[in-house]
Amino acid sequence: MNVSPSMLIRLLSPRYLIRDRDRIYGSIVARRMRAMGIRDKPTAPASPWQNGCAERLIGSIRRECVDHFIVLGEAHLRHILRTYAHYYNDIRTHRSLDKDAPVSRPVQRSIHTRS
Repeated sequence: MNVSPSMLIRLLSPRYLIRDRDRIYGSIVARRMRAMGIRDKPTAPASPWQNGCAERLIGSIRRECVDHFIVLGEAHLRHILRTYAHYYNDIRTHRSLDKDAPVSRPVQRSIHTRS
């Protein structure tokens, strides 16, 4: 079956965007999404549970990372977030992975010495 590039883009592109009601999403963003065939689905006002995955990630970034630093500028913040993303995606344990890290590694046994 031959699929044209425009058909492939249409098949692989998202059908809708779930977003909060932040004013950063202005009319320009709405027009561009419509032009790309993406439906806008804003969450209800004051309803963070409607986008729980994003809220959970943002909360984790704030609690585990940003709250522990004094950010000295955009470049510094980008460095902090890149480092945290590496930690979160490769090293940090997750309950959904049965307390394993996304990049699995062997268990390190502690050495007990008798004194």
